[in-house]
Amino acid sequence: MSALLLNLEPGDEVIMPSFTFVSTANAFVLRGAVPVFVDIRPDTLNIDEKLIEAAITSRTRAICVVHYAGVACAMDEILAVAERHGLTVIEDAAQAIFSSYKGRRLGGIGALAALSFHETKNVISGEGGALLVNDPCLEERAEIIREKGTNRSKFFRGQVDKYTWVDVGSSYLPGEIIAAFLAAQLEQGEAITRTRLSLWDTYHAWAEPYEVGGVVRRPVVPVECTHNAHMYYLLLPSLEARMRFIESMREAGVGTVFHYIPLHSSPAGQRFGRTSGGMEITDSVSGRLVRLPLYVGLEDQQEAVIDAASLALDSLQVEFG
Repeated sequence: MSALLLNLEPGDEVIMPSFTFVSTANAFVLRGAVPVFVDIRPDTLNIDEKLIEAAITSRTRAICVVHYAGVACAMDEILAVAERHGLTVIEDAAQAIFSSYKGRRLGGIGALAALSFHETKNVISGEGGALLVNDPCLEERAEIIREKGTNRSKFFRGQVDKYTWVDVGSSYLPGEIIAAFLAAQLEQGEAITRTRLSLWDTYHAWAEPYEVGGVVRRPVVPVECTHNAHMYYLLLPSLEARMRFIESMREAGVGTVFHYIPLHSSPAGQRFGRTSGGMEITDSVSGRLVRLPLYVGLEDQQEAVIDAASLALDSLQVEFG
């Protein structure tokens, strides 16, 4: 819907991180636009705001930022770049519901934003998501696109005597059962976030000695950000160390997984997109990051997860020293 609202045309460019899920790029590629991949910061693993300006060309139309693990990008700097070049900022806030940046909720800062309610997210409905429209100039057309390209909403409000096809659109609305399930989750959103934060904090305190010992690097949350504990990850010294850790955890009956394969190195990324500058941080992080279990209901099992992780890291500390 964001791509439709921006009237993206074939050859238009959208700047984004390579370290993200394919849906971020697919939304624009489906309109013929070109994703332009930029490296990430080594601390938050978000798009490096200092590299965005160098990626801008005469075809650039938008900057799509991804708030990785529910931690905000450097939005002030990114908005300033967008304003200088007349670009639209889109927030991929799929992981960031209830997170904030300098007191502003993520998803409410860019002109447009997307939330996800996939089963892996904090608040779920199985599948689906939401488009947040923060630019009043885009509200009416967003409503039309949502309603299959018709002015049906105006008809229901009594603003027209019949509704008809007025623009492009599709069927984006969830079914009633999915919506009801989601509504119940949203009602418990604060409680869900508190539980997840408690789990996250426990992991963070446990991992501190291992970070001091140089075995792992913990997540970084800048002081101006509040996060939603979407995930807890560790950065291990190397790909081999990560493989050993995952295998050790598997043997202990605990599932741990890595995350994205960078889009710039994927077959489709090379076919449909282009890369601006080097990708050293993206390539390094994608080979070293591992995610620990984090979900509501883990409370009674977290100690066992930590015990298994401690054994795995102690072994790595001896081996990789």
